Amino acid sequence: MEEFATLPDLASRALGGGVVHANDEFFAAADHLVLPQPPVFAPRTFDHKGQVYDGWETRRRREPGSDVAIVRLGAPGVIRGVDVDTAFFTGNYPPHAAIDGLAVDGYPTPAELLAAEWTPLVPRSPLQGDSRNLFAVTDRRRYTHVRLTIFPDGGVARLRVHGTAVPDPRLLPEVFDVAALAYGARITGCSNMFYGHPGNMLMPGLAQHMGDGWETSRRRDDANDWVAVALAAPAEIALADLDTTHFKGNAPGWATLRGSEDGQEWFELLPRVALRPDTPHRFPIRAGRVAARVRLDIFPDGGMARLRLHGRPVAGYLEEQFRRHADGL
Repeated sequence: MEEFATLPDLASRALGGGVVHANDEFFAAADHLVLPQPPVFAPRTFDHKGQVYDGWETRRRREPGSDVAIVRLGAPGVIRGVDVDTAFFTGNYPPHAAIDGLAVDGYPTPAELLAAEWTPLVPRSPLQGDSRNLFAVTDRRRYTHVRLTIFPDGGVARLRVHGTAVPDPRLLPEVFDVAALAYGARITGCSNMFYGHPGNMLMPGLAQHMGDGWETSRRRDDANDWVAVALAAPAEIALADLDTTHFKGNAPGWATLRGSEDGQEWFELLPRVALRPDTPHRFPIRAGRVAARVRLDIFPDGGMARLRLHGRPVAGYLEEQFRRHADGL
């Protein structure tokens, strides 16, 4: 599996991504492309247009051409790779596909997007049916939209656009959640993720269920579990939100937070505090120091639904990052 596939899906509906144009959706709607759930399939399940597919499927072309779907990224950013997933499409998948990118301000109409000048990210490439088709992207510019073109027609279950979010600082308040994946925060390490990936903690909104969080296996030693987060920007943390919602018989007993500016020297943000099951916990932070990375330790193990770290970024950091990626540096 390509390393980029471990990065967040910037196109996911869970981050606010959406399909804003598709030239054909005869058999199945293009909105399926950005659903966060894995595709599913029930054989011999028919509606008035035929077998029901959990994906985007166009009609059979009887003239030259190709089909197109345009996706607005939920979190604009730098794209490291794409996954054109043709799961369950066997005799009806496209033999080839291409991906292009676009960076625009505001909220363009479909007509404006169709008329825009797009940048090739993945050239026309062969696809396999019922497979994850992974393509690395070397362009390091920031994009807000991607265009999937399939040749000549067929079905694609999901389009995953893996990368790192780069927010527009003009659209952010002075104090915000610098641990939010949508603003560029990312997981850099953890002790255990047996039941749930720690990246779930950085997702927007409330956790929907216990599987929508980070959960470790049961420890049988004297150690504890931990996760490390690179923040969206170096910031002075003012408020921490440790949310154990849905974790009832498996919430951690206690937790601590530490910060670091360089990844070497660590300082206390939140001393060891007791946690309650199925509860959002909010703690004021008065460290008085800038942190670029944060480590959450839970004792001894268990599950955490969400981690929020509200703070004021270092002046000019986000603006510089935005300029660099706008220019592809």
